Amino acid sequence: MSNHKNKTLATALAFLLGGFGVHRFYLRGGVDRLGLLHLCSLPLAGMVYGLGQAPNPFWTLLPVFLSYIVGFIEALVIGVTPDEKWDAKFNASSGRQSHSNWVLAVLLVLTMLVGATAAIALLSRLFDLLYTGGAYG
Repeated sequence: MSNHKNKTLATALAFLLGGFGVHRFYLRGGVDRLGLLHLCSLPLAGMVYGLGQAPNPFWTLLPVFLSYIVGFIEALVIGVTPDEKWDAKFNASSGRQSHSNWVLAVLLVLTMLVGATAAIALLSRLFDLLYTGGAYG
């Protein structure tokens, strides 16, 4: 029997720490390629900072911002997966069944709120920097 993977916990990890791939490591182990790609956003941000001469903080943190937006999308995908399909994929040999509750619904609403706000803010700042040179902030 293997460990039971909790869908609500996976959604919460993707919402809170999805930019670092923690949810991927929880679900697939420490050698998940996409989880490692999420984790590489930190050294990439450091490289952008090191290569630029006092670069704008937006450009420095852009890899982390993008990784977090992908994490929000993954949180939504995990959260809306039906329990039967979730159990077939991650809990086939655990002998237990998943039962989603209201906590998952609250996490999905928060993910939509924060994720959509972050995506809109990222796009607006990106267009501000590209088309006006940062004239609006």
